[in-house]
Amino acid sequence: MTDESPLYLGFDLSTQQLKAIAITSDLQVAYEAIFDFDADATSFGTKKGVLTNEAEREVYAPVKMWLQGVDTVLQRLKDKGIDFWRVRGLSGAGQQHSSVYWGHDAEHALQNLHEGKSLEAQLHYAFSYPYSPNWQDSSTQKECDSFDRHLGNETQLAIHTGSKAHHRFTGPQILRFRSKHPEEYSKTSRISLVSSFLASIFLGRIAPIDIADVCGMSLFDVKTGSYNQKLMALAAGSSDLESKLGQVSQDGGGSFGEISQYYVQRYGFNPSCAIAPFTGDNPATILALPLRPLDAIVSLGTSTTFLMSTPHYEPDPAVHFMNQDMISGLQRVFGPQNPYSKRILTPRMDSPTTPGLYMFMLCYKNGGLAREQIRDALPPNPPDISDRWSLFNHYATHTRPLGISVESSSAKIALYFPRPEIVPNVRTGTYRYHYTGQKPTVSSPSAWKLPGDDCRAIIESQLLSLRLRSRGIVAPPSPNPFNVPAQPRRIYLVGGASQNNAIAKLAGEILGGVEGVFRLDVGGNACSLGGAYKAVWAVERKPEETFEDFISSRWREDDFVEKIADGYQEEIFRFYEKGVDGLLAVEKDVLKKQAMDVDKS
Repeated sequence: MTDESPLYLGFDLSTQQLKAIAITSDLQVAYEAIFDFDADATSFGTKKGVLTNEAEREVYAPVKMWLQGVDTVLQRLKDKGIDFWRVRGLSGAGQQHSSVYWGHDAEHALQNLHEGKSLEAQLHYAFSYPYSPNWQDSSTQKECDSFDRHLGNETQLAIHTGSKAHHRFTGPQILRFRSKHPEEYSKTSRISLVSSFLASIFLGRIAPIDIADVCGMSLFDVKTGSYNQKLMALAAGSSDLESKLGQVSQDGGGSFGEISQYYVQRYGFNPSCAIAPFTGDNPATILALPLRPLDAIVSLGTSTTFLMSTPHYEPDPAVHFMNQDMISGLQRVFGPQNPYSKRILTPRMDSPTTPGLYMFMLCYKNGGLAREQIRDALPPNPPDISDRWSLFNHYATHTRPLGISVESSSAKIALYFPRPEIVPNVRTGTYRYHYTGQKPTVSSPSAWKLPGDDCRAIIESQLLSLRLRSRGIVAPPSPNPFNVPAQPRRIYLVGGASQNNAIAKLAGEILGGVEGVFRLDVGGNACSLGGAYKAVWAVERKPEETFEDFISSRWREDDFVEKIADGYQEEIFRFYEKGVDGLLAVEKDVLKKQAMDVDKS
């Protein structure tokens, strides 16, 4: 008998891959497929999914490559036996902040696709500019400075938009694009984020931007829930930008409409398949694991991202806040009751997106790239150890915390930035220091046992930065009879490096986590899975049924969540206070010297 039960698709257009996952109504994974941009794409020559112009610090991706990925992923799903007629809805995620520039013929091209031709062949003329600036781009310092000044200073910008201006944010990117490519900008009819671009491809017309994703543009005002007209005028130089960006989707559980006939005719999709709003990769990750207040997700991919639900809205130029109503693009995604708290001990019944809660986010360009750079410097054939990652982990776990030897109290602290970093705003380089509690001193390479010392120091550096910048947001557990210091309740690791036990161990030592360190194991599919959950809920929910009420009856935590390391350990946690202070001192010294170099030039 033919299986006619519903399926739901979730997509993740990330930096290096396009992933698709199909799930059943009871949230079980049925099919998945991946298109790797470096390995599978033809004629683009990307490295880790992007192209670079080092002279101008530009990082970008060919939009046509993504179109190639969509066709290939769908064909691979078909080859695995999926019946697309069973697919009732789809949604997904896109790498945040990247933008796509559509030409004046875009709508016509999307609405008149022929099933006998590929997307790439038919949409190559639909863009006014063939590339999408990537979140790793750092070419917009001048534009960021303009944004930071435009409302008075960077703190005022953070109060209104949730953060200061960052290189990757879409507002500064649009300002630079308009200045550098005026002809292409004049031919631009619409501007999409990657999430709304991917939704548009399936919808057959330009899709609205999701209300979560719009927060990463330096254009949207958290306080008013609308575009900030002063910032819009700065980016566009005129009043036409809002028409180019289009409306913002207020209900992430709604439907943009039915799938384009192209997919019905070419792949056999059901014509009633609904397109739910697509969101950014970080909100989609949150949907894959509903957070309680003061739980934290550390996403360990090409970048490192730290996400936490908090009742404290304390804008700071170094971090990014999103109003809870904007997380996942849903004003009613999570209701006032958190059914997960019935299984996970918590004194608080609020959900991450309950009114009065905010999402705190940190994003670093130099995550996996920095760790891989150090791994690659290790011996190619390590004796008695199976591979370089095993050797990396051996050094990381067998080196003393902060590299402090028995003979010396000097801590080894370093910054590793293969690409210019966002937080702090530091250019490319490796900066090794010694710190005794006084002014940090630059270390000579001979003072470090290289490359071994770097293996622990890179993990410590990245985790210490998370602790430094979240310490004003976290809180002690309640009740707190043992006087435990402020820290997250749980630490959840996601992404490729969540499989690394050395990172998990150090995460517990440095960040704490009163209940421990956990791995959310969905096969690296957190973003696409979050999108698929969104699609199920959008189609099958009852009137007024919240995402959480809906998902809680079907989502089985034990299938996905595993405790992998201890969290808070009093002695080592308090010891790392020296590391937090040391990292801050090192960053200040590097920034001071960088400013002096700029002045000299």
